Formats: sequence, C-alpha cells, structure tokens
Amino acid sequence: MIQMPKYRWKDFSGNRWLYFLLIPGIVYFVIFRYIPIFGLHIAFMDFNQYNPADSKWVGFAQFIKLFSRNSFVPVLLNTLKISTLKLFCGFPIPIILALLMNEMKILGFKKIVQTLLYLPHFISWVIMAGILMNLLDPSIGLITQVFRSGTGGGNLVIMADKKLFVPMLIVSDVYKNMGWGTIVYFAAMSGIDPQYYEAAVMDGAGKLRQALSITIPTILPTIVIMFILSLGNILNAGFEQVFMLYSPQVYEVADIIDTYVYRMGIIRNDYAFSTAAGMFKSVVAFILIVTVNQIARATENQGIF
Repeated sequence: MIQMPKYRWKDFSGNRWLYFLLIPGIVYFVIFRYIPIFGLHIAFMDFNQYNPADSKWVGFAQFIKLFSRNSFVPVLLNTLKISTLKLFCGFPIPIILALLMNEMKILGFKKIVQTLLYLPHFISWVIMAGILMNLLDPSIGLITQVFRSGTGGGNLVIMADKKLFVPMLIVSDVYKNMGWGTIVYFAAMSGIDPQYYEAAVMDGAGKLRQALSITIPTILPTIVIMFILSLGNILNAGFEQVFMLYSPQVYEVADIIDTYVYRMGIIRNDYAFSTAAGMFKSVVAFILIVTVNQIARATENQGIF
C-alpha cells in the first residue's frame, strides 16, 4: 500500500518564498477562471440583462437554439479546422528546435537563439497584428513587394483572400508561440544525464540515433503532457489573433466560436446564448483532456493527473 508523504510546517516555512511566488498566479486564476464559473447559470436562462430578477429558467433551450442555428455549424467547422492545423503544424516544431539547440556548443550563440525564439511570445496580438498588416499591405508591404518582384504578378491581398488567410493565421501563430514550447523541451533536455550520450558515442551512435534513442524517449513525458494541454485547446482557435486580423471578406473561413460568442453576446446583447456557446466549448475541452489523459496513463505514459 502506497503511503502519502507527511508534510510538516517546517517544510512549508523552508520554502515559504516559493509559495509566496504562487500568489499572483493563484489570484489570477481565482478572479478570471473560478469566479466567472458562477455566471454559467445564465446559459440555462432567458436572461434579462436590464432586470436580472425577471430572468426565467429555460433549461437546455439555449443549447437547442445554438445547435439548430445554421450559422453555428460553419463556425464550429472553422474552429476545428484552424485549431487542428495549429496543433499539428505547431506542435512538432518546438521539439525539433529544442533538439537542434541541444546540439549547439557555443553558449553565447545558444543564448542569443533562445532570446530570439522566445521574444515573439511576449508580443501581444495587437502589436503582432499591426506588424503583419504592414508586412502584408497590398501596395507597400515587404512580403507583397518580394512576391511581386519574384513572380511579376499583381498585388497580393492575403488579408482578404479566403484561400490564403487561414495559412497566414497558422504561420503567424506558429512563429509567435514556438519559442515557448522550445524553452520547455530544452529545459527537459537539460536534465538528461550526459553519461547516456557518452555511452552512446562509445557504441558508435551518431547524433540522429542519440536523439531517437536517448533524447526523445527521455523527454516523452513532457511531450505527452504538452500534447494533452494542447488538445484541450482544440476549440480555442485564438480569439485575439483572429479578431485583430479578420474582416468581413474572410468571415466564411475565419469566423470561429470565440468571435461568434463575442458577436452574439457583446454586439447583439444575447448573453444567455453566447454563454451557452462558450460553455459548450469548455465542456468539449474538458472531455478531451480527461480522455487523452486516461489514454496516456493506460499506455504507461505520465498524464497531468
């Protein structure tokens, strides 16, 4: 029988400053994640925002209205398409970059690469959207100028092109977020015992064989946890990015659940309907996280719980 470790006051007091650093994160999640949970009951009401006391309970009527609307199915499909492409295009790249950084021997150059990769993660989508709009401007944008000079074609209007807008979303999202995953995997690789690599070299293993037989299997628990967390966001296609970049010309391919909820709730004041749509997304994410976590544990991999 496994006995749970006993925690004593001196264990807490000895690490009190580490616990103190948790306070901002705890406050953030309490205010923006847990307190709003009490507002989910709006999804089961005919909510009157002007006089909440007159609101009536309608059960699952808002969810029935959500699934019966013809406008919701394209939004759901757009969300699944964009988020799936982001997951499968963006998930392997940080692993590859971390493997390449792990082979760098010049410490100064490695730090510069880490900084350049990680820097876009701290840039808000407001600023990033402004940069992209300037780069993709049909007349003076750097990327469009390069395209025009290389192909001899006319103006390239990516921001209003239904075929090119989604790929632009994927590429810009991967560029912005790949540094975060790279640092996580690189930190996991730093804990690998160097004796494993020394033994592999003595056995004649090259860099590729070392990566496949030592590095990747060692960081596999980290990869599994990151994949579970990423899969939980499968219906989160990136509200800030899409909202800052899309326009009516690309609504057909770029309208996602988050922008749909914003339009229904904030613009049309249908708070109950938008809450139902947001709750549907959260329930699907929860089911996916629990399912994938159980699969990971069943295959003898480490889950998040």
